[in-house]
Amino acid sequence: MNYDETEEFKRGFKKLLKKFSSLAEDLEVNKQYRIELFHCKQINSGSIFEIQNAGNADKLKFFKVKKFQCKSLKGRGAKSGIRVIYAYLPDDQKIVFLEIYFKADQENEKKERITEFIDKNEDIR
Repeated sequence: MNYDETEEFKRGFKKLLKKFSSLAEDLEVNKQYRIELFHCKQINSGSIFEIQNAGNADKLKFFKVKKFQCKSLKGRGAKSGIRVIYAYLPDDQKIVFLEIYFKADQENEKKERITEFIDKNEDIR
């Protein structure tokens, strides 16, 4: 699996990293044990949800990781409140992280990030 990040994701990640020092390590664990198992081995842990009515079902899909375990939020387990939004390109086996946020600070994903990503990647629409 190949990974990439948008500039908006990088900024959001950097901001959250100041609050949650284990976030970089937590993201790597979630990549390996949630995202890759879900897409490569079709093992559904119940933590990844497809964002409906976005993208092209064959070439581009969008997902939200809801059960993101964060060590900095002790005692909360997978109910940390951290959300990760990403685009999945099945043909390329590629994940592009679009947004990361803490649910206490922001209720839902920003739909315009998905729209912007689609507009910038018209060839995979």
